[in-house]
Amino acid sequence: MCTVVIHVPATPAQPVHLLAVRDEDRERPWRRLGPWWPERPGILGVRDDRAGGAWLAVDPDASRLAVLLNREDLSGRGDDEVVSRGAIPLDAVGGGIPEHPATRGFNLVEVDADGAHLVEWDGLTARRSRLAPGVHMVAHHAVDDPGTPRIARWLEEFRSAGIADGSDWWMPWLGVVERSTLDPTSSVLRRDAHDEHVLESLLVCAATVGPAGVEVREAMPATPGAWDDGLVEGLRSGIRSSPVGAPGHPSTVWEAGRSGAPAAQ
Repeated sequence: MCTVVIHVPATPAQPVHLLAVRDEDRERPWRRLGPWWPERPGILGVRDDRAGGAWLAVDPDASRLAVLLNREDLSGRGDDEVVSRGAIPLDAVGGGIPEHPATRGFNLVEVDADGAHLVEWDGLTARRSRLAPGVHMVAHHAVDDPGTPRIARWLEEFRSAGIADGSDWWMPWLGVVERSTLDPTSSVLRRDAHDEHVLESLLVCAATVGPAGVEVREAMPATPGAWDDGLVEGLRSGIRSSPVGAPGHPSTVWEAGRSGAPAAQ
């Protein structure tokens, strides 16, 4: 479930670039990036309406972003012994996550103005490691894990493609995403049967996080799990954040649609 491609610069003076793909059941209600948690002022995220948490969360004022990916849980705990993972990204951009989360396993990519970290929680042990400079992929196992077919097939392609100059920095990576759909077994945009549900890629986010602030762009494929050329224009127009110091408070300049409805610009 879900995929993150991330470029960590050699020096903190340069921003981190991140492309994140959200995979979920299309029938599960959700909302695009917005200020959905009044009890967490200034925090924005992609909200899961069923459990009330987030898949991706941002604190623009602090230049922090976190995105959650599911991971196998090894603890043997029953469903009545765990809580939803959705609070984890919100806590990560706020006061921080607990040392032993009461959730199923997850991978959490944390980004701030100083770089990026990966938190791996398997239900027994939590590990937090800094991501080295370069391009990495994260899915549901270790970073750059060749046991994940899409990582084994496309990691070097993402590294070779690099990032472009300017606001369309994500275009070379999006080209790799498009090419990957020719092979459903390793595609970055996915349709997978999982635990009696069909999980499909519903949202693509491109984010930069650095000393100048945070910018997040988002686009939805016209058909979940499938490539379409509208993703390019969607990312170009789908800006959901303002750099630090830009006019306007996030609670007034961010608008988003429920369950993928078109968001006001």
